Amino acid sequence: MFAVRIHGRGGQGVVTAAELLAVAAFVEGRHAQAFPSFGSERTGAPVAAFCRIGDAPIRTREPILVPDGVVVADATVLHQVDVLQGLRSGGYLLVNTARPATDLDVSTDRVFQLCLVPATDIAREHVGRPLPNAALLGGFAALTGCVRLDSVLTAIRERFAEPVAARNVAAAETAYALVRAAQPEASRA
Repeated sequence: MFAVRIHGRGGQGVVTAAELLAVAAFVEGRHAQAFPSFGSERTGAPVAAFCRIGDAPIRTREPILVPDGVVVADATVLHQVDVLQGLRSGGYLLVNTARPATDLDVSTDRVFQLCLVPATDIAREHVGRPLPNAALLGGFAALTGCVRLDSVLTAIRERFAEPVAARNVAAAETAYALVRAAQPEASRA
């Protein structure tokens, strides 16, 4: 089973991102579940959402404590929430930022693959709003290979009406291409 925890702030599409990731897995004929965790339910408050993807039915319903991948939709939560808590050694950390990694001050003894994607900038360009979720899913698909890009695009098209779907598809494709171009050939699946 591949477990993903998504951190961000209310209003950034974190819950929708987890749901879209689960739908992308369903498109591939796999089992999946997605669910949110809220503190104070207001725009701008830290939120987390979870997604599990497996090849067999998923019976557990608990929050994901040991994720294989973590997506951070807002880099400011890095210093408010322990987003790295439980991240498996060799896991994936995808952060929405246009800043260099040295500015993030993400220090840990654990080994993980860090990938930075300017998802908000990509969303502003393609979607016209600072909603990074589709771009983050495209980047996450490229980084981890846990779902295929075409499955993510299908999930987006099923969720949103046109022209919103087309704009989010463009954002996901842009982030996917950006992450693929940044990965060394040997690490590509």
